[in-house]
Amino acid sequence: MRNLNPEFRKQAQLRLDAENRLRERSAPPTGGWTVGADALTLLYRLASAPDTAADALKLLSELQTHQVELDLQHAQLQTDQQELSHALAHYQTLYDFAPVGYLVVGLDGQILEGNRAGAELLGTGPGGLGGQPIAPFFAQSSRSAVLELFDALREGALGVCCEVASSDRGSGQHPLRIYASLAPGGELALMIITSCKSSPV
Repeated sequence: MRNLNPEFRKQAQLRLDAENRLRERSAPPTGGWTVGADALTLLYRLASAPDTAADALKLLSELQTHQVELDLQHAQLQTDQQELSHALAHYQTLYDFAPVGYLVVGLDGQILEGNRAGAELLGTGPGGLGGQPIAPFFAQSSRSAVLELFDALREGALGVCCEVASSDRGSGQHPLRIYASLAPGGELALMIITSCKSSPV
């Protein structure tokens, strides 16, 4: 048996579902699709002549089937959108409220985004990370280790880690451990920051 293109199989299944819904009178509510004036004029003309009345019925059936196909596609798109929205909210919550710091950083050292724990570990508020250079968040004595971490990532290292101290932002320096790897595409660094008990400096 010949393998059919997946898109063709999908369209064929959609047509079959639409025809079944019409037969069973279980078509979904219309999504507002309407038949244009030209199509209605053509249908009327065909239906008015005995020789073409059968063609008018076929055309009307085709239009009804196509409308149900559109309605089924619209309903599926709405369902998919809801599922995507729920999944996005779920993973956003996991990211924002994780017990470790997450940062997405450009290879130039600019922080693109970070979660609450990351902001807290670096001594700033949740909105205080994006667009900031990462180096000033660490003690002067630790910045060379951070720069070496980025050098290693730019040179293709799969994953690197280092121990550093946070910058003193009024609450003293805190020992931290950074784990970093390249994001798919190799243009961003994904970082996990955790607190560690013994000071590395």
